[in-house]
Amino acid sequence: MARAGGQRRPDILVTGFGPFPGVPRNPTAHLAHLVATSPRLARLGIAARALVLTTLYRALESELEPALGRTRPRALLMLGVAARSVRPRIETRAVNRRSLLYPDAAGRVPRTPALKAGAPFALKGRDVSPALLRQFRRFGLDAVWSRDAGRYLCNAGYFTALAHPAMRGRPTLFVHVPMPRKAGGSRPDRRPTVEALARGLTALAAALARRGRRTLA
Repeated sequence: MARAGGQRRPDILVTGFGPFPGVPRNPTAHLAHLVATSPRLARLGIAARALVLTTLYRALESELEPALGRTRPRALLMLGVAARSVRPRIETRAVNRRSLLYPDAAGRVPRTPALKAGAPFALKGRDVSPALLRQFRRFGLDAVWSRDAGRYLCNAGYFTALAHPAMRGRPTLFVHVPMPRKAGGSRPDRRPTVEALARGLTALAAALARRGRRTLA
């Protein structure tokens, strides 16, 4: 079930996903709420809202698209987990393709590889700039650009958002985050903590929200 908080039209909507096969606890759900309720955003006067999407293909139509149409956020920051990664990845594009092999949280696989018939093969993330990457690296996060958002719900959600009329011309980005390391662990671990991820993502959300305000001024 999707969850959203607050009543004011958001300057930025932050989305995460719920659990799916192989990831019973998806950190992006927690991170989306940490970012949206960040005291830093509140001090900056940025209205943020969190939306946790069910990890189902049908949820893109029943949860994501209605939320975008209803709230019409000035900017959108989407989060997904890359369980095998050790660093955050800012995705620069989404493609009109999905895997026919990997089931969603309901155990269903798509019937066709295309997400939207007649749509372009790829859509570029909006407001991709070196300054956004620096927002992460200020907090010690070894973030990188990526041109491959996968063929699962992350890519599908990103493509759906970029194609949505409500987000036309508005900053829209997707970030893959690694599974956070536990603080105080004894083994060497290059993955960031959830606290470090939340700080970097909050800075990114603030930058996107400001740009969204300027775009719509």
